[in-house]
Amino acid sequence: TITKKEQKEERLITKLRFGHTGIIFINYPTTCTTFLRTTQNMQSSKKSVCFRSRSDVQTCTSWNAPIIWEGMFNPGHYDQTHRSEGSSVALTVFAVGRLAFLNSSERHFMLSLPVSYYVFTDRPEKVPNVNLAPNRHLNVIKVERHARWQDISMTRMKTISDVIEADIRHHSTHVFCFDVDQVFTGRFGPEALGDTVALLHAHYYHLPRKLFTYDRNPKSEAFMRTGDFYYHAAVFGGSWRSVKALTEACYKSIMEDKKNNVEALWHDESHLNKYFWLHKPSRILSPEYCWDTSIGYRFDIRVHRLLWAPKDYYKLRTS
Repeated sequence: TITKKEQKEERLITKLRFGHTGIIFINYPTTCTTFLRTTQNMQSSKKSVCFRSRSDVQTCTSWNAPIIWEGMFNPGHYDQTHRSEGSSVALTVFAVGRLAFLNSSERHFMLSLPVSYYVFTDRPEKVPNVNLAPNRHLNVIKVERHARWQDISMTRMKTISDVIEADIRHHSTHVFCFDVDQVFTGRFGPEALGDTVALLHAHYYHLPRKLFTYDRNPKSEAFMRTGDFYYHAAVFGGSWRSVKALTEACYKSIMEDKKNNVEALWHDESHLNKYFWLHKPSRILSPEYCWDTSIGYRFDIRVHRLLWAPKDYYKLRTS
């Protein structure tokens, strides 16, 4: 049981003033103190996550899931632990000729673990040759071409679920799913692994929930009145079982909407946010793990691990 003193301390910690934006961001009080105490008892001198190392940001959710920021973890500890546990990662991406993503992944993504790339494309011959390190493999899978970006975005849920069932589950313990218009620029390591992993959207993590762009259409399966955070569909992952369950559920909701002639506001991202509202992620990645440089300087972003390419969202919404 958390004490009144600890509750008061946590309320103070979670009231953060972002002076350069003029925004007050108040998060729910959580039981992170209790969770930290349990973690310390379990791991003694070798903690996997130190919640108190970043007092400038929220490091734990109301359901005790860690939010991973630079300075909270020992990279070597995670590398060693996941190697000893035999962890391996499948990376899925829908792409045509995106050399930058694959080359940068070879420099920064899960370098201590075996990695299998699954590149889905309607033009396999356009996938560039990449010099892969040992224990890293590239699988190119041909998929149907779609005229609209929205359809590509939505059908990826079924494609990912199918390849997990057919192949990934036999070779990898974890799966990470990425948008291709991104470039790795820093360590993206095993500290990001968990049973279900969500990413805080860089454009929304400083904003009050009333400004989150959840789907507000009651006719859509993605409809939400409120939520915990706003998650970015550019990166999500987890164990292969959890990612399979997630993608199957999102695809089912998408197909139900299609049957009712409804399209969610932000397509698969809207359905992903609804899923994580109903099924809380066990681990959340800070915006370091997918940053947009157009936002400008933020004092709490100490490193850029993945950079998000600019997109013309008006064109995407209307095409």
